Amino acid sequence: MRLECLLEVARKELRLFFASPIGYLFLAAYLGVTLFVFFWGESFFARNIADVRPMFEWLPVLLIFLASALTMRVWSDERRTGTIEFLSTLPATSWELVVGKFIACTALLGIALVLTFPLPISVSVIANLDWGPVIAAYAAALLLGAAYISIGLFVSARSENQIVSLIVSVFVCAVFYMVGSDFMTGLFGNNIAEVLRDMGSGSRFESISRGILDLSGLYCYVSITAAFLVLNVFALRSLGWAADASAAGHRKVALISGLIVANLVVANVWISSTAWLRLDVTKGAQFSIASVTKQQLEQLREPLLIRGYFSSKTHPLLAPLVPQIRDLVREYEIVGGNRVRVEWVDPAADAEAEDEASSKYGIRPQTFQVADRYQTSLVNSFFDILIHYGDQYEVLSWRDLIEVKATTETELSVKLRNPEYDITRAIKKVLAGFQGGGSIFDYVSSEVNFTGYISSSEVLPEQLEELRVPLADALDELEQSSNGKFGWVFVDPEADGGAIAEEIAANFGFQPMAASLFDTNRFYFYLTLSDGQTVVSMGIPETRDKEGFTRILEEGLKRYATGLLTSVALYSPSQPPSQYMGQPSMGSEFSELRGYLTGDYNVESTMLRQPVPNYVDVLVVVAPASLSEQQVFEMDQFLMKGGTVVIAAGAYKTMLMSQMLEASPTYTGLEDWLAHNGVTVDQSMVLDPRNAAFPVPVTREVGEFVFQELRMMDYPFFVDIRNEGFVGSSLAHKDLDQITYTWGSPLSVDAETNENREVVELLRSSDKSWVESAPDVMPKITEGSNSPYFPIGDVESRLLAVSVKGKFDSYFEESPALVEARERAKELEEQESIEIPELDSIEESDEVPESSEADGADTDAIAEIDDIPDVGENLDPQEEGATQSGEVSNSPTEELGLDTEDSETTAEEPEEEVDTLGVISSVIDRSPESAKLFVIGSSEFVSDQSVRMISSARGELYVNSYQFLANLIDVAMEDASLLSIRSRSHFNRTLPPLGDTQTLIFECGNYVAALIGLAIVFGLNALFRIRRRADHSSWFTS
Repeated sequence: MRLECLLEVARKELRLFFASPIGYLFLAAYLGVTLFVFFWGESFFARNIADVRPMFEWLPVLLIFLASALTMRVWSDERRTGTIEFLSTLPATSWELVVGKFIACTALLGIALVLTFPLPISVSVIANLDWGPVIAAYAAALLLGAAYISIGLFVSARSENQIVSLIVSVFVCAVFYMVGSDFMTGLFGNNIAEVLRDMGSGSRFESISRGILDLSGLYCYVSITAAFLVLNVFALRSLGWAADASAAGHRKVALISGLIVANLVVANVWISSTAWLRLDVTKGAQFSIASVTKQQLEQLREPLLIRGYFSSKTHPLLAPLVPQIRDLVREYEIVGGNRVRVEWVDPAADAEAEDEASSKYGIRPQTFQVADRYQTSLVNSFFDILIHYGDQYEVLSWRDLIEVKATTETELSVKLRNPEYDITRAIKKVLAGFQGGGSIFDYVSSEVNFTGYISSSEVLPEQLEELRVPLADALDELEQSSNGKFGWVFVDPEADGGAIAEEIAANFGFQPMAASLFDTNRFYFYLTLSDGQTVVSMGIPETRDKEGFTRILEEGLKRYATGLLTSVALYSPSQPPSQYMGQPSMGSEFSELRGYLTGDYNVESTMLRQPVPNYVDVLVVVAPASLSEQQVFEMDQFLMKGGTVVIAAGAYKTMLMSQMLEASPTYTGLEDWLAHNGVTVDQSMVLDPRNAAFPVPVTREVGEFVFQELRMMDYPFFVDIRNEGFVGSSLAHKDLDQITYTWGSPLSVDAETNENREVVELLRSSDKSWVESAPDVMPKITEGSNSPYFPIGDVESRLLAVSVKGKFDSYFEESPALVEARERAKELEEQESIEIPELDSIEESDEVPESSEADGADTDAIAEIDDIPDVGENLDPQEEGATQSGEVSNSPTEELGLDTEDSETTAEEPEEEVDTLGVISSVIDRSPESAKLFVIGSSEFVSDQSVRMISSARGELYVNSYQFLANLIDVAMEDASLLSIRSRSHFNRTLPPLGDTQTLIFECGNYVAALIGLAIVFGLNALFRIRRRADHSSWFTS
């Protein structure tokens, strides 16, 4: 074929298109239908997703009619007017004529697609648009249109009647579309349905428009196009065959054409097996195996089983998701090699498999309601994935795998939420659970050294000196099993003039300990682990033997292990009971947050009444309320030990009741402690004109009828944080589209206090935000589009979340429990000196009481000192004589220096062995450099109450707030594995808050852009026509 001949035929066809209204009608119809479907059919603004999928979802059906209308006259007119014989005399082959006309029709379709470019461009201006799926959808639209055009050209070549050509073309194209449609696949099981989807033109288009350019999908369209072009050439040639010509030659041409078509079709079969030949053009490669998944699979030492339990008959909205899961799991199998085994089971067809799934893994069928044209029925269906490794397993149900968005009042959009994240997270959990039973040193990559800062035997209390032997035995055993990754040493801080004591006081804040309240003897007993960068301080174990020390040492070593789950201690207030029966409580719950974090971490609850366990990596404190000094002390000491503390606390507590919403100031107990560390939660609430909607139930009367509806109100207390609000390039908000910061307070950072620390701002409000110190949080309902909220005071950007890393100084000089004990002891001394009678007065009494009332009261009061919580380490021995917090004390009267031996009324009691460990007191007054503090000025943004409101307004489950908090934990642990894929979602790219005026400008602007595009096409055509006439005139004059 000659290129110049092809182009000449194409130019001639294009001139014919635009010489009559058909070309402009085609463009106008395409643009009109596209814009109507985008803004009205799919309700772009109500849909609230920043993509252009509505423009392409109806394209496979729309192109059927447009391509058929475009091609119906191309060959039919030639045959009807008799010009087909004239074309056969031209110096052009049949291939050149066919391909030239095909290029002209495809070029017209390409012009129509180009005219829709203003739509995605305008979306990208107002929101964060992923251009990968847009480009893939345009490529798929061009290829699909080309396939439909080739079908239309072939049909047109077989008929002289344009109407007949139109009808037959629509029918043939519709057959290709219907093969893979939901209606057809719903009639069969998953296996047959998957084959039909591979054959359907619409289902292939949907796959490519997601952002995956796979070879099999692209070739499917190419093969259809090439096959019908071959048939078109054959039909054109057969028109010139004489009836008495050689039949053998005709059969030969027909046979060759048939073989070419057959090869083009059959090639789809073997190309479909090359699923790995594809290009993921989405941002972040959302449909490709991420590096974190490959890292998890590389850690496998045993075979991993991934088994899918999917019924052949399931809900119509779930059925299209099964092939996507199969494709993804197939990639796990490819990457994992022999370490990953994949199985697919239909329990409905295998009774033994169903019994195993139910009894061993707790997998049971889910009942779905399905409806067709004839009836509504219930279907018991399996839609689960089993991850099995060693003796550990995780089950992902349909609730874990999908996300649902209400597109209209009656329609739902169901997509896979983030299947790679869900499966990889499950693999990480079973891997960590299985590894937990092996040696901890198998997962420690760097050398870890133990240093015991222990005083000499001369000054160390006898009870602590006895712990030296079991501690050394535990250390020896760990060193022998560490393969050179562990070493240990005891150091006397007071040796060499106390140089080491000064060093550890400066670096770690380790101060001398005391054995009792008034003991003047000072000593050291600190146990630490270090890998050269991070220092972990440990306490004395509950059981003071070799096994107890081995346990706490292994817990400390887990801080340096890779592949194990992060341990999180979560503080959240208990839910107060409702004051009214049958009505929900007014406060906020955090059960959904706990459930979300449990999916990624080992989460345990804490009320901060005891020291935070050594194995905890991150302490998360949400909505603290009136914390006691002891609770703040435990938090402070966890930070001093080099831990990470995440605090989500606002200055106000919001209470939602049946008809009222109010915010009242709250006392967290952390105000002074945070200020000491250079961060202050201001006593005000942030308002921002860039905000998320607040769903308000409104009663509307229409005549005699009353309707209840949800109205989305402008609500500046729900700050919508996007691009510019995500400060810097922190991984904490990686891939997050937005965060709704509800009922939160601004933060202030003291630059002088944090001069030598690393301060990173994480979240900020817009530069149009303001604050109110007495906020009225009740939504204000007004008529019209004007906001009832107006700025008060300074309008500027406010800091909403911050991280601080470095050395912190303890807020406490002494333990609150020790201070309380000393005060109580002084009170008891005074009471004893006043109330205990003289012995002479007792002797003068006629009766000698068995026990004076004062003595009984004093003895009981003094004995209460045994109930003082341990202020040194986490001691909780379960032995007789131990106090509630694990301390075993001397006789209280002896410890306070009170002598009662002269009292004749005191009963003689047997002498017991004394244990002074319970009163060891010390405060770590400085943290290492690894300590981190994250502060967020809102606790409500992760409360169940707020998340439900936001989910109701968005029409989908909102998890961005939870993801942000989980990202903070990963950033603190410097573990960016799951963080890199956590925020993937089909519905996470939302539109920013837009007013009625902005939406009107956006919509009308696209209408105007379409008209301008048509005008440009018309102008260019007129310009070319003038030039052609000028050329023709020059030919005649010359």
